Order: sequence, then structure tokens, then C-alpha cells
Amino acid sequence: MSLLVLVVGSFVFAYPFLWMISTSLRTKQGVAEGGIGLFPLQWQFSNYADALGSFPFWSYLLNSLLSTLIPVAGTTIVASLVGFALARIPAKGAGAIFAVILATMLLPGEVTLVPQFILFKQLDMMNSLYPVILPVFFGSPFFIFLFRQFYLHLPASLVDAAIVDGAGWFRIWRSIFLPLSKPIIVATAVLQFIASWNNFVTPAIYLTSEQWKTLPVALAGFQSTNGTDTPLLMAASIVVVLPCIAIFFFAQKQIVGGVTFTGNR
Repeated sequence: MSLLVLVVGSFVFAYPFLWMISTSLRTKQGVAEGGIGLFPLQWQFSNYADALGSFPFWSYLLNSLLSTLIPVAGTTIVASLVGFALARIPAKGAGAIFAVILATMLLPGEVTLVPQFILFKQLDMMNSLYPVILPVFFGSPFFIFLFRQFYLHLPASLVDAAIVDGAGWFRIWRSIFLPLSKPIIVATAVLQFIASWNNFVTPAIYLTSEQWKTLPVALAGFQSTNGTDTPLLMAASIVVVLPCIAIFFFAQKQIVGGVTFTGNR
């Protein structure tokens, strides 16, 4: 009985995505006649080629890759460094600093939206990828928390032995802790990739020219560009969401393992 409930529940949650795939393979008339059915009356695979050819897909793809991969690398390195410092370097006030970092998680993004906009405007960085990329290099409280908890689980004897051998804190992090951090690095990288790849609000605010638009912003204007061509819109949406789905399925064990490992202390 429980298995049946899980199967039915999974289908309910997966149905909107399955309907997107089905709609992307229909004709305009098929969308109107098909209703909520999942099987197109006429299969039209050319929708994908038509959708990608109706706007500068490759240019937008490059912008999305730049605004995603750089934040992934930046978030992983910064969160790892800060998490290691908070977990292993003995310093007065470290607990208070960590509490302040966690407290910033309570602030919704809308609170800092206007100050950041004013800051980047004064720095003359409007209509560029800098406002999308640079904020992650100042650290993410959630990922700092994950790395700190992960490093607290590692044996303290590793640090003691390295200090006896004359290693400094940076070398201890680089040579000992970072190689042992694969599960949490993968979890952080995947979660940050999904967040940056699907980021719509920030690029929509700062990117005004076609040169720097990312794929989520391009999809928002896709419907107005192509009228009410729902099959093309669904085809383009499927292409955009595929990287997130593929990465999640390939790395889901590492994500679950890394996140659950940090919560066992």
C-alpha cells in the first residue's frame, strides 16, 4: 500500500514536467485539442529546432554558463575557507561571528535588493554580469554552515599533526581538509549551480541589453517574441531545465550524503 501511495504521489509531482515534454512535441492545434493528456495526437520534433532558432540561444547559453560556473567556483572556495576558519582556527569571538553569519539567513533577498542596486549603479557595473557574479564571493551563510559542520566532524588529530610538522592554516586547509571535502563540495556545487542557472530576478534587474541576457531572462521574453506559440515555449523551457535535471540525478547521492553528514554532530 505504501508503495502505491509513493508511486501515485511521484506521478502527481512529476505530471507538470511530463505535460511540458508532451506539449513541446505537439502542434498548436494539438495543444488546444489535447487538454491535460500526455500523449500528442501529432508528434512534432521540429519544435526544438524551431525554438532554439527563434532567438540567439548560444549567446544566452554562454552568458548563463559564465554567470553560473564562476559563482559555483567562488561559492565553493569562499564557503570552504570561511567554514574551515570557523571550525578549526581557535579565535576569540568565532562563535559570535558564526551566529551573525547565520542570522543573515533570516533576511529575505528583497531587503538587500535596493542597496545592492544603488551600490552597483555607483560602481558603474549596470548592464554587465558583475552584479550577478560578484555577490557570491562574499560568502553564502548556508554553505558556510554546511562546510563548518563538515569540518567539525573531521578528527582534530589531523590539525595537530600538521601543526607539529610546521604547516600553516592555509596549507592545512589546502592539503588536508580540502581533499577530504568531496561530498560537501559536490553538494555545494550542485545546489549553487541550480540556484545560479535558474536565477531570474538578479539578471532581470541588472541586464538590459541583449548582449548579456541569460536563458531565464530570455525565456521570460520568449512568449512575447513568439506570440502564443506554446509548443515552442515548452521546447525551449525543456532545453533550459535539462542541465539541472541531469546534474541532480548524477550527483544526488553526493548531495544527500554531504548534507546529512553535516547534520550528524
